[in-house]
Amino acid sequence: MRQLILIAGLAAFVAKLPAQERADSLLTGDVQADSLFQALPEVMVEGERPVVKALPGRLEYDLPRMIAQKPIDNVYDALKELPGVVEMNGGLTLGARGVTVVLDGKVTNMSAGQLYSLLKSMPASRIERVEVIYNAPARYQVRGALINVRLRHRIGDPGSVQGEAFAKYDQRHEASFEERASLLYNGGKLSADFLYSHAHGESYHTTDKEARHWQEAEGEAYSVRNHERGHGRNHTHTFRLGAGYRFAENHSLDFVYNGSYDTSHYNQYTTGTQTATTLGNQESWLHDGRLDYQAPFGLKAGAEFTWYHAPGSQRLVSEMDGTSMDFYTEDAQRINAWKFYVSQEHQLKHGWGLNYGTVYSTSVDNSYQRYSGNEGLPSDMDSRRREQTLNVYAGFSKSFGEDLSVDFSLAAERYRTPVWDEWSWYPNLTATYKPSASHIVQLSFSSDKRYPGYWAVQDAVSYLGGGYSEVQGNPLLKPSKDYNLTLIYMLKSKYTFAAWFSHTEDYFTQTLYQSPERLVEIYRYLNFNFQRQAGIQVSVPFKIKKWLDSRLTLMGVWTREKDADFYDMPFDRRIAYGMAVWNNTVTLSTRPDLRLTLNGFVRSKAYQGTYDLPASGNVDVALRYAFANKNCILSAWCKDIFETSGIDPYVRIARQWVTNDYSCYRSVGLSFTWKFGGYQEKRREAVDTSRFK
Repeated sequence: MRQLILIAGLAAFVAKLPAQERADSLLTGDVQADSLFQALPEVMVEGERPVVKALPGRLEYDLPRMIAQKPIDNVYDALKELPGVVEMNGGLTLGARGVTVVLDGKVTNMSAGQLYSLLKSMPASRIERVEVIYNAPARYQVRGALINVRLRHRIGDPGSVQGEAFAKYDQRHEASFEERASLLYNGGKLSADFLYSHAHGESYHTTDKEARHWQEAEGEAYSVRNHERGHGRNHTHTFRLGAGYRFAENHSLDFVYNGSYDTSHYNQYTTGTQTATTLGNQESWLHDGRLDYQAPFGLKAGAEFTWYHAPGSQRLVSEMDGTSMDFYTEDAQRINAWKFYVSQEHQLKHGWGLNYGTVYSTSVDNSYQRYSGNEGLPSDMDSRRREQTLNVYAGFSKSFGEDLSVDFSLAAERYRTPVWDEWSWYPNLTATYKPSASHIVQLSFSSDKRYPGYWAVQDAVSYLGGGYSEVQGNPLLKPSKDYNLTLIYMLKSKYTFAAWFSHTEDYFTQTLYQSPERLVEIYRYLNFNFQRQAGIQVSVPFKIKKWLDSRLTLMGVWTREKDADFYDMPFDRRIAYGMAVWNNTVTLSTRPDLRLTLNGFVRSKAYQGTYDLPASGNVDVALRYAFANKNCILSAWCKDIFETSGIDPYVRIARQWVTNDYSCYRSVGLSFTWKFGGYQEKRREAVDTSRFK
């Protein structure tokens, strides 16, 4: 409450300033399913001016204008406003496919989770523009769908500084808070940016588990009914420092450092068929530094180093059906990763372009897990695992006037681990046809490989849910190979139509299996034979005068997943499901600047591996008030008003019978943003002052 009063007081104080002084996995700690689909895309068209333009092989969005009137305060939430972008399992997808997000065209060593944490801590005002590529050519050093966020590095005249202060209070079941500060400096040839964010608070959740667990020795199903209640608290510090020096046009040297420190503590109590107490602690440190050089003749080179360390501990005491567990365990993961690249691009005559390069990355994963306690515990694990990847590529582009452009590349990649050593080929083709300013058609074919997380391939065993749930690693887990065909049609730079088909060999995901030999359910990443998916999407914006800006997005998806050797019950599952979202921004007043957003979402039943995912949906409302020449923004919201966004997965295959009922709470919150800057730096004489667990 004291922090909420502080926010309101700061808002009142800034409003009185003079104008010249004013210038923003399926598995969690409780083995529960995140919302499979949380937010669908939308595009705002302001004054009917197009917010997207077609460039060879990519679509460029004016995202700052798309979110200008919305209560969006960070880069991650802003990206969810792009057409086709959907949040699934706590991550972003594009057209129901996985998507890689990069900053300023630079692919990072950081895992997707670490990158998403950084995006959530970066103010949305840092966005300059966003490029969406459904099929990234090899020169981007990433395969598949790509979202390239171009950040603002230079504002105002040389010597100017711009900044933003942000504070947020959010009440779900427990309260959480965030404070953030960012600075952007333009010194002429030198530019710099700084970011610090502190997120902290408490969490609370419950799980009601019902299982009919078949035991082969007894020849009958054992009934399990558990109620789990968990409480946690955490602190996350995120920081970023970037500096760039421009020698001349297309001649630059850039350095970026990203770091974070996270600490969390949790306790969980289980009653019912099983009684258990679990206490846990987890810490993590991340340091990532990257240096990039660009020469005016098309040469680019760079290096990146990542250091990650995540120690944790757990104390568990449980009893179930006469079997007890009493142990203490410690584990840790330490990763050192290096990446080096060099590339060259040539712009030739008659619309031709040529590009080639090489990327080498290597990482060493030092991990351990040690148990102490009663008998029958898993063996200790101590592992040092090295991965190496060498990628060599070449490609060309060709523009046939202003109507047609083609981009083709071919990459050869060697992936080497203690288990796997293989070469793979990745062809990539994109054709963009623009018969007129109102019509854009893009057809692309891509191939990709997805690698499992470091901890997923360790021979480690962890316990959750009071010990009834066992999480096992899989050292033989293989990367998956993906082939995708996508067709995009955009009408009048507003209406988006998409269709796609994908085939993924050795598709992997984490699944649940009730062991017939032991009274334990096993969570483990396994390779399937394949996953196939086909889908269509339609995104239609419309406006009513100047008071309503709305977008309706519809998506239909057909999915098939097959595993011929899934324990003792092979499966071949197919389902078609649909999603719909209706996002609305209502201008209540322009003086004062007061706007309301009302968003609704619904999804029909879907499958994920052996899980059935019931239908879900949510309704969110938010109010945004801008004042002090729009340098101050006060936002209030209520998300998931009817508490219907949670998904309670269940398994009903062969003798597998499990139902998980997870708690779901609405979120009510308030945030305040103060933007300042535009002033000139004072001149002073004689003073001369820079993939994980």
